[in-house]
Amino acid sequence: MKKSTLQRGVVVLAATGLAITSAMSAFAASGDTAGAIKILQKHKFLQLAEGVGLAKAPASNKLADGSTFKVAKSITDKIAKGEQLNFAMSYGAKGIPLFSQQYFAGETKGIEAAKRILAMKLRDTSPEGNSQDVQKQIAGIEALLNTGQIDCLSIQPLDDHSFTGITQKVMAKGIPVFTVGVESAGNELSNFTQVSYKEGLQAAAIVVDWMAKNKKSLKVFAVSGGDPSATWAQGRMKGFVEGITKGVPGAKFLNTEANGLATTYDSAKTLDAYKAYIAGHPTVEFIENVDIGAEYAARAIADAGLKGKVFTIGWNLSVGQLDAIDAGTQVAALDQGWAQQAAFGPVACAMYLKFGKVMANNQALEQVTKVTGTSTARKLLASILS
Repeated sequence: MKKSTLQRGVVVLAATGLAITSAMSAFAASGDTAGAIKILQKHKFLQLAEGVGLAKAPASNKLADGSTFKVAKSITDKIAKGEQLNFAMSYGAKGIPLFSQQYFAGETKGIEAAKRILAMKLRDTSPEGNSQDVQKQIAGIEALLNTGQIDCLSIQPLDDHSFTGITQKVMAKGIPVFTVGVESAGNELSNFTQVSYKEGLQAAAIVVDWMAKNKKSLKVFAVSGGDPSATWAQGRMKGFVEGITKGVPGAKFLNTEANGLATTYDSAKTLDAYKAYIAGHPTVEFIENVDIGAEYAARAIADAGLKGKVFTIGWNLSVGQLDAIDAGTQVAALDQGWAQQAAFGPVACAMYLKFGKVMANNQALEQVTKVTGTSTARKLLASILS
């Protein structure tokens, strides 16, 4: 696995600071950060392990909307008494293939590490189902909020704005909020994710480099994803289109971020969508998938007898994608670390509530290709899901 440094150092401390008040002194005693780091390293959450060491007190006492923040007395009282805190996690849905399994594994292992710093228990308020539903996510958060069952919250949003309202509402009650997985613009103390447009540019650069090294003269491209309308999907598609257009003279896109192929997140439907698209667009030579579905693009390519003629690239880790890389149909898998994103919340909450320190956004994509090999990624995936 090759680590990209394209997005590293996107630190939001100055923009999303908070007031460190005298209330913090009640729980400023040393937690076992060394123990937490060892657990994170054991689970191969190396960026989070590094992030614990990078955490620091905010450079400003202002939140994104200009207000200041003070931890609720009910939370500081719990900490002073050594009581367990309620860490709440909300991600898209519990039944999204591949994604949900890795998020659940990540939050569970994140709690394991966070407990070495501060006593807490997990309250997963993510909705049931196999697709992300903003209103159900918000309803789940509010159900816990209204019954006093949240002391710190991490959200994996759908986009950069839909959760701003609930974030502000929770923060206004003195409850820390962190976001992961998607760029966001609320009062959250920090965010752990990538910049989607730059991810798209990075994917394009990988493809251009691969074409040059393998003497491929591809000209006809397409973009796709489970939910092309999502902010992050739009960014990845737009960056890819622009990067390929610039790097491949004469490149033609059959669609763009304005009308990307919608595959859904259902495995069978995704495979059918790619089979239909390939049959209906016989000139296509390369398909970008912006989430977890590239393995189904690769299967559709193979089923159509087009192996070696049509190729794909995708995000995140799955056995199917790694197999497609080994087979030479998928150029790369760009792993954004779903499990690490899920684990960020509890660790960030522990670091903030124990020490008044905010963890930086030090996330970097891990690039898996045939050149880097898939063995390390396979071991990592097995470790996450074990």
